[in-house]
Amino acid sequence: MPRLFTALEIPRDAAMSLSLLRGGLPGARWIDVENYHLTLRFIGDVEGHVADEVANALDRVRRSSFSLTLSGVGAFGSKKPHAVWAGAVPSPDLNALQAEIERICQRIGIPSDPRKFTPHVTLARLRNSSPADVAHYLSARGNFATLPFKVGRFVLMSSRDSVGGGPYIIEEAWPLNGADARQPNLSASAPEASRIMR
Repeated sequence: MPRLFTALEIPRDAAMSLSLLRGGLPGARWIDVENYHLTLRFIGDVEGHVADEVANALDRVRRSSFSLTLSGVGAFGSKKPHAVWAGAVPSPDLNALQAEIERICQRIGIPSDPRKFTPHVTLARLRNSSPADVAHYLSARGNFATLPFKVGRFVLMSSRDSVGGGPYIIEEAWPLNGADARQPNLSASAPEASRIMR
């Protein structure tokens, strides 16, 4: 059973900026550039009918596209670091989209995620990296930031068990509305959303 999650794709220019953060950290398994993403809600291993229910419910999300900037770096696991990541500049639009997806998942009966939503793009998974090495890596890259990019859609992704994350497969994508939030969410705008992210 694939593991499902909702996410934002990272456009090529931002992904290239992120790729410059690779290297210089012993024990790091670097995520492939094409697998960069920002997880909105981890759903997990669910039966096919639950996956269909999630996809049908996400069809009703009506949000406007917005601009996002990745900025800063951090690590998960202070005493025993297990991942390094790039963060995102706080965004009310991003938080509102994530909160709506969270409510949808809970209504369907998917248990709430105990972790607080921390928007990030995982750069590497760590194995036996010392906290001192991680601290040195982070302090050397603390001024990292991308140019702002437009978020034109969100996606439902799946992953299968593998080393280092990925390959991630986009199962379904939902375009976000243009600047006018009252505009109907027409499926005709899906190819346009694809173009934004290529």
